Amino acid sequence: MQIDKICIVKDREQVILGIDPGTNNMGFGIVRIADKQIRFVDMGVLKIDAKRGQLLKLKDIFEETSRLIQAYSPDVLSIEAPFYGKNIQSMLKLGRAQGVAIAAALHQDIPVFEYSPRKVKLAITGKGSASKEQVAAMLHYLVDFECDTTLFDATDALAIAICHHVQNKSIVGEDKHYNSWDSFLSKNPDRVRKIC
Repeated sequence: MQIDKICIVKDREQVILGIDPGTNNMGFGIVRIADKQIRFVDMGVLKIDAKRGQLLKLKDIFEETSRLIQAYSPDVLSIEAPFYGKNIQSMLKLGRAQGVAIAAALHQDIPVFEYSPRKVKLAITGKGSASKEQVAAMLHYLVDFECDTTLFDATDALAIAICHHVQNKSIVGEDKHYNSWDSFLSKNPDRVRKIC
């Protein structure tokens, strides 16, 4: 048998910008997906002067999101979805911050995907009620980075970016379906790293 031509198609590289919105602190995390591997790019926190008026804070969020898009050319924006809280004023401020970040992405034709905090925690730790500390610790085992994991706005944003990858191009394989983490672990022992 003779093969005239071999064509190997690699997975297209994808850059995901994750944002954890807030009017005082906006976390961002950026990952690159290449050959189904998650690679850390950057993360940080935009600290907004608390003395600035609400409208100027929204301007800062729009400008920073636009700057991140210009700097990293993400394929998608993954952002935390609105959630219900007891403080109505806080919810309204958070909703505005989310809306401005989304508008900055849409203004530059970047598709936007929203994920609830519970879905993000579930994607990263396997537990929807995980603490911020647990999410930050698990991120160290998913991607290699040397940043301050006490910056929870940044680690939350990184988790939101990785959640998009897990939800849309699953790290466990596109044509494999698992009904729990236990099911995945039992069928993929080579994919597990020991946590001491």
